Amino acid sequence: MKQAPPYVPGHQLLAGKSVLITAAAGAGIGYSAARRSAEEGCRALMISDVHPRRLEEAVARLKAETGLEAIHGQLCDVTVEAQVQALVEAAEQQLGGVDVLINNAGLGGQKSVVQMSDEEWTRVLDVTLTGTFRMTRAMLPHMQRRGAGAIVNNASVLGWRAQKEQAHYAAAKAGVMALTRCSALEAAEHGVRINAVSPSIALHDFLKKASSEELLASLAGREAFGRAAEVWEVANVMMFLASDYASYMVGEVLSVSSQQA
Repeated sequence: MKQAPPYVPGHQLLAGKSVLITAAAGAGIGYSAARRSAEEGCRALMISDVHPRRLEEAVARLKAETGLEAIHGQLCDVTVEAQVQALVEAAEQQLGGVDVLINNAGLGGQKSVVQMSDEEWTRVLDVTLTGTFRMTRAMLPHMQRRGAGAIVNNASVLGWRAQKEQAHYAAAKAGVMALTRCSALEAAEHGVRINAVSPSIALHDFLKKASSEELLASLAGREAFGRAAEVWEVANVMMFLASDYASYMVGEVLSVSSQQA
């Protein structure tokens, strides 16, 4: 099966909920998760990104595509604590409280260990792992006070698998998995759920620019369906984890891949 299945219509999984998503401007999983949130009936949505023009365009496009007017954009670099705090405070105020947080911000790249600088290593971990930690730390007090909420983190199969020139990204994503499991136990005591998705390869424009065609074709060919995932297929699993259908799931990392090494 090398053809993607038909796009799945919304089923009101997030009816009445508000959603905050990091790094959601552009064409990747974050943007797809934002669109799916609106299609699943969320009452209000806020997306963040580090690119002002791209963020503004994404908000306008989401409103046009989904018909939801209560969509807001807020600039945020998840490596800067003050911006993280400002994003959460803005979302709490403008959305009337955040029911769902999707931690999508991440940074990758290709570099062998012996060629990797401290700066390259640190940058990937700061965005991908520590950024997820900062957002979770800032959001949890609000959700815990209300005794409800769901956080969905974006991990990666590279947290499990080995791949050359991905040591920094794999280490960061393995950290996201561990962070998900540990923080979920703390949050569950207050009625808040934390889980994660673990995609393999989901094709979008940014990934195409960051990786060679040969590498992407090789990775896609090893998948069970002989193709890369559509970004909305990953977003669909995020919607499930964010919804009340996942009410008894705590600290889980759901694979959105074929699990082939």
